[in-house]
Amino acid sequence: MEKQQMMAIIEAILFIAGEPVSVRNIAEVLEVDMDTARHMMDKLMEEYASQCRGLQVIRLNDAYQLVTRPEYGEYIRRFTGASKEQPLSRACLETLAIIAYNQPVTKSDIEQLRGVKCDHALAMLLEKNLIREVGRLEVPGKPKLYGTTEVFLKSFGLSSIEDLPPLEP
Repeated sequence: MEKQQMMAIIEAILFIAGEPVSVRNIAEVLEVDMDTARHMMDKLMEEYASQCRGLQVIRLNDAYQLVTRPEYGEYIRRFTGASKEQPLSRACLETLAIIAYNQPVTKSDIEQLRGVKCDHALAMLLEKNLIREVGRLEVPGKPKLYGTTEVFLKSFGLSSIEDLPPLEP
């Protein structure tokens, strides 16, 4: 199979999937090694970035997704009739930052760092799918551990959690 045909197959898979597709899945479908699949997906991402199109390919950890460009979001909302999402409150943003930089983290750790209760902020972040429960701490009471999601990465334009800017001392 020629390279251009494999690129077209990747594009079709990303289009139909509607969610991130792992490099491993692409490699299996195309019957190529992971490095070849990753290289082709990166090349597809570059091609979309270099053209003035309404779509782009983004990387999320070791997966890729075909998405609309954020600068066209208002037009898409008008077309679909979707209302503009409410921005996160300061409390939610602070809670989200604590989770992003300290994950996995418990509710009590967040409250200790913020100095206030965070029930509402956690509920809002869970509802928006920006965070999720990633496990339980192995101590009495087994408190929930929270971490960020792929929705968080997409929302903030990050490929992985390692892309977060460093914290100032």
